[in-house]
Amino acid sequence: MSLRKKISNTVKKQQFRPGWLGVLVNPFYFTRHEIHRHISRLAPSLKGKILDIGCGEKPYRALFQNVTDYIGMEFDTLDNRNRSAADIFYTGGEFPFPDNSFESAIATEVLEHIFNPDQFLGEINRVLKPGGKLLLTCPFVWDEHSQPLDYARYSSFGLTHLIQKHGFKIIQFTKTATDIRVLFQLASGYVYKTIPFKKYLVRLCFYLVLTFPITVLGIFLSLVLPKNPNLYLNNIVLAEK
Repeated sequence: MSLRKKISNTVKKQQFRPGWLGVLVNPFYFTRHEIHRHISRLAPSLKGKILDIGCGEKPYRALFQNVTDYIGMEFDTLDNRNRSAADIFYTGGEFPFPDNSFESAIATEVLEHIFNPDQFLGEINRVLKPGGKLLLTCPFVWDEHSQPLDYARYSSFGLTHLIQKHGFKIIQFTKTATDIRVLFQLASGYVYKTIPFKKYLVRLCFYLVLTFPITVLGIFLSLVLPKNPNLYLNNIVLAEK
């Protein structure tokens, strides 16, 4: 295996489950670290047969130890068929499952890419059994991404209304990084998006030089400056049908 491939694999492991090395190489450290931390905390609440909606490469699969069957579903595109770990592909609209098929469902950073959230949440409710759990995350403060398939940002009030409207009771609602880390995450994301170099190793060197000090300073200042619960990175919701 080439040195570039080894480095690439190491960096990839730090993207969704960032540890101390993620501070160095993950420009989205604050967002990804908080999402992983809260999914880890809530994962034991999900049991039985689970549907991972918009699963990608199933980065959180290992966290769900109480499930009997883990089904990943993705939107049917050539890119998703080539790169995702999905078991089922669908073309939007109705999910390809009968009513009451699952005890649990997870949708991480997917809702903002859904143009019709009412239909989407209605389908999740339909395929969940009564009492089934939904773990959902979506951003509040973030730039446009996966363009042009980026349609919305949800405040805690808007998301609460939307989830309850579709037959769910919210068990826990968490806002992540309710402090100065929000601004430092935006700064790090800005650097990531504006680095002009295309070669992977050159870009990685710039991450180390530019985003590492931003992340470290954000960590330190978050410990000494006051929190602001009205400005945060992500919504994390555990709900029950």
